[in-house]
Amino acid sequence: MSLLHSLTCRRCFSGSLMATAVAAPLATLFGTRGAKAQNRPEAPPPGDPLSTRSHVLDTGADALQRKAPLDAMSAYLNGFHFYADDMGRQVEASHYCTHLTEDFHQCVIFSSNQPDAKLIGIEYIVSEKVFRSLPEDEKKLWHSHDYEVRSGELVAPGLPDIAEHALMKDLVTTYGKTWHTWQIDRDPAFPMGIPQLMMGFTADGQITQGMLDDRDKRFDLSFMAQRKNREDIAAPQPVAGANTWQSGTVPQLKLEQVPVRNRRT
Repeated sequence: MSLLHSLTCRRCFSGSLMATAVAAPLATLFGTRGAKAQNRPEAPPPGDPLSTRSHVLDTGADALQRKAPLDAMSAYLNGFHFYADDMGRQVEASHYCTHLTEDFHQCVIFSSNQPDAKLIGIEYIVSEKVFRSLPEDEKKLWHSHDYEVRSGELVAPGLPDIAEHALMKDLVTTYGKTWHTWQIDRDPAFPMGIPQLMMGFTADGQITQGMLDDRDKRFDLSFMAQRKNREDIAAPQPVAGANTWQSGTVPQLKLEQVPVRNRRT
């Protein structure tokens, strides 16, 4: 298990006294930022409040069942996406990611870092090497992370400064394919509609400043301080084929009726 995984895995920390003993001096030496939870209220989904029976069953399942895919999540990232076909629709995204190989991460995306957060999407993250190997039509679905990292927009709340900087240095050359399955900006209480392709920002002035300021206030962060701290991270040239929205057209899903094939009755 890597040091970075040990520093970021939430279940690992809660289940290990040794991790606590190691984390305290590291935080003192390197400093931490933004360990606060978000205090933004979540719109409740439809349905009655959980019953006592449901609470008991959920607690028992949590205690007795292994959750290996969740335990493997080794990074929490907070950033922003916009709908690929509409930059005016911008969404804050809390990513919980698993580092499967040196060149591939997979992330689940929530509306916040609260216990009642909505599962709103997924993101796959690959290295530049993998991205260059993709077919041209596939590349159109992906966005670069260089601006998100160097601008201070993408953060890893609660991570010691030195570990956060190392993580961002690794992410600056990566590419992401993001689908949001819940259009939380339009329907905060229910996942209406079909998945939507999302993109990432590439320059100053694109993100709604108030959204960024609100995030920083809730996490006790400063994206400008993060930007300054990352000035030594080299800026890569995005590979052609990514950020296809910049051309003025972009792929996006639409719902249509199609025949059922291989139907069995």
